[in-house]
Amino acid sequence: MIYLSFVTVLWAVSFSLIGVYLAGQVDGYFAVLTRIVLAGLLFLPFTRWNGLPNRLKGGITLVGSLQFGITYVCLYQSFLYLSVPEVLLFTIFTPLYVTLIDDLMNRRFTLAPLVATAIAVIGAGVIRYKDLSDDFVTGFLLLQVANIAFALGQVGYANLIKRYPVDLPAWRFFGYFFLGALLVVLPAFLVFGNADKLPSTALQWGVLSWLGLVASGLGFYLWNKGACLVDAGTLGIMNNALVPTGLIVNFTIWNRDVDWLRLAIGGGIIILSLVVNALWNKWFHLDDKAVKA
Repeated sequence: MIYLSFVTVLWAVSFSLIGVYLAGQVDGYFAVLTRIVLAGLLFLPFTRWNGLPNRLKGGITLVGSLQFGITYVCLYQSFLYLSVPEVLLFTIFTPLYVTLIDDLMNRRFTLAPLVATAIAVIGAGVIRYKDLSDDFVTGFLLLQVANIAFALGQVGYANLIKRYPVDLPAWRFFGYFFLGALLVVLPAFLVFGNADKLPSTALQWGVLSWLGLVASGLGFYLWNKGACLVDAGTLGIMNNALVPTGLIVNFTIWNRDVDWLRLAIGGGIIILSLVVNALWNKWFHLDDKAVKA
């Protein structure tokens, strides 16, 4: 879980950088496109183009289009219909999608991750709940598409690595991930992007460079590597760990207001969900984690 924890902190910092230095100042589609290009260039020199199963290459490309491409396109579009608190609230459903998609792919029903993930969703909801506006259905649906795409990408990557084992480290073929994202985001920028809102300062370019090379390049690689090493319940829970971590980072560095009582209660509930997921079988004396369909 060390990879997921590291990337959680990395993305928590990134969230604040985007909010402080890019949001409303730089076109969102261009920002995402820049991140994809920089991250792709990071892996391009190491990418193995021949000698890999075609289904593995196609699968990693598809995962990238889902987990980075479609997720970010829908996320930015949802901001046209939802307030920031609403966006944050509606992302807490991702862990449930992770668990349900993993069960569906493996033709099973696993109770422990589902219960633990539901507890984590409650914890994130305690931290992030705000009053909803009247007009949010369109934005809600867009954001759920983003959440499902992100969950599909994570679970799909882990299953691909298990199904098509190769004698190469993952960084030798992870470039296909960013190729898939590019196939989605480049057309989205050409259609929806605003060429009048490109980066205009060295600071903005610097933030984009850091987000592309570190948060996107290193971050997505390590997150997916971590996703291969944990069960679906833990993976789902770590998706929501970004909520309290992001609040702590934002408050510590940028001195934003934080409801510390909500943070403490919600964070405690998320920690409890990890304990439930780890000890469920021991508590209930179960030999099998899942019931095969």
